[in-house]
Amino acid sequence: MEAVGPKAASGRATGARARRAVWGAFLAFFVDNYDIFLPVIALAPAIAYFIPTRMPPATAAIVANLIFATTLIGRPLGAFVFGHLADTLGRRRGAIVSVAGFGVITLVIALLPGYAQWGMAATAVFIVLRLIDGIFLGGEYTAATPLAMEYAPKERRGLLGAVIQSAASLGTAAISLVTLLVLFVFPAGGPRSPYAIIGWRIPFFVGAAMAFALAFYYQRTVDESELWRAARRTDAPLRSLFSGANLRTFAQVFVLMSGFWLSLNATLSVLPGLLASRMGVKGSTLTFALVVAYLALAIVYVGAGALSQRIGRRAYLMGASLTSLVLGTSFYFLLLHTGPRTLLPVVVLTTIVVVLITAPGALSAVYLNERFKTEIRASGFGLGYSLAIVLPSFYAFYQSGLSALMPFIYTPLVLVGVGALLILAGAAWGPETKDVDFAAGSTGPAS
Repeated sequence: MEAVGPKAASGRATGARARRAVWGAFLAFFVDNYDIFLPVIALAPAIAYFIPTRMPPATAAIVANLIFATTLIGRPLGAFVFGHLADTLGRRRGAIVSVAGFGVITLVIALLPGYAQWGMAATAVFIVLRLIDGIFLGGEYTAATPLAMEYAPKERRGLLGAVIQSAASLGTAAISLVTLLVLFVFPAGGPRSPYAIIGWRIPFFVGAAMAFALAFYYQRTVDESELWRAARRTDAPLRSLFSGANLRTFAQVFVLMSGFWLSLNATLSVLPGLLASRMGVKGSTLTFALVVAYLALAIVYVGAGALSQRIGRRAYLMGASLTSLVLGTSFYFLLLHTGPRTLLPVVVLTTIVVVLITAPGALSAVYLNERFKTEIRASGFGLGYSLAIVLPSFYAFYQSGLSALMPFIYTPLVLVGVGALLILAGAAWGPETKDVDFAAGSTGPAS
C-alpha cells in the first residue's frame, strides 16, 4: 500500500474540516430561515390565538407585523454581541451559544398561553421573546458563515457560499411544508380551533429540536477556523469596523443589503398576503405555490454562485439587480392580474417572480465575507447582513404611505424597484472580490 505523505494527509484533514464547516453553515441558515418565518407562515392561521378578533383590522395588521419585525430588529443586536465574540473568542464558540439560545427561546414560545388566558400580556410576551430570539438568530449566522467561508477554497468560494445561502430558501420551504402537514391534522378556524390551540405549536417544537441538534453538531464535529487562529486579532473589532476604510466598506455593503432586504420583503412577506386577499389563492394552493418557488430559488442560487465564480461577483450583482428591476417587476404586475383559475399559472408566475426579484441574494454570504478582513470578518458580515434588515422590515408602513398615491396592490412594485436600484448602486460602488485571498488579508481593490 502506498504511503500517504504528511502534506496529503494534512490536505485531506483540512478538506474534511471544510466540509463539516460548510455543512454546519448550511444547516444554520436552514434553521435560521425556518425560525424567522414561523410567525408569518406557521402562526398566521392561528393569529387570533394571540390577537383578539375584535381588534380593528389596521391595528391587528400592525401588531402582526410587529411580531415579525421585532425578530428582524433583534438580529443586528445579535450581530453586535456575537460578532465581537466570534472575532475575539472564536467562530465555533459563538455558533454553539447562539444556536442553543434560539432553540431555548423557540421552545418557550411553543408553550405560551394565548389572549384568552393572559390577555394582551400574551401578545407582549410573544413579541419580547421573538426579539430575544432574533438576537440569538443574528449571532448564529454571524459566527457560522465566516467559519465556513474561511475554510472554503478560493476557486470554489462562490459556489459554496451560494450553497450555504440556498439553505435559506429551503428553510422557508420547510416551514411551509410542515405547516401544511399540521393543518391537515389540526384544521384552522377561530381562536378555539384545533390549529389555534395545538397545531401552531408543532412547527415551533420542530424548530427548537433542529436548533438543539445543530448545537450538538457544532459541539461534536466542527473545528475552529484555522485562518482565525493564525490571524492577527483585535480586542475591539467593532471599533475597527466603524473607522477608516472599513467604515466605507461597511457603508457600501449596507446600501447593497438594504436593497436586497427591501426586495425580499416585497416577495416573501408581501406576496402571500396579496395572493390570498386580492386573488383568492389560499390554503394548500398558496402553500404549494410558495414551496415550489422556494425550491426553485435554492437551485437558482447554486447556479448563480457558480456563475459568479466565472464572471465575477460585481458583474453578477449588477446584472441580477437590473433583471429584478425590469423583468421582476413586470412579472409581478402580471401575477397580480392573473386570477386563480388554475393552479399552474399561479405556481409558474409566483416562481418566476420570486426567482427574478431575489436572485441577487445568492451572493450575500460569499460577497460580504470577501469584503472584510479576518480580524473583523464576523462583525462585518453579521452587521452588514443584519443591520440592513431594520429599515426594510417596516415595509408595511411604506406600503401604507404609498397607498395614498397609488392602489395598494401596486405598492410592492415600488419597493422592488427601489430595492433593485440600491443593489445596483451598492454593487457598482464596491470592487470585484472573487480573487480575494483570505490568507493574505486582502479584501479586493479599494472601493
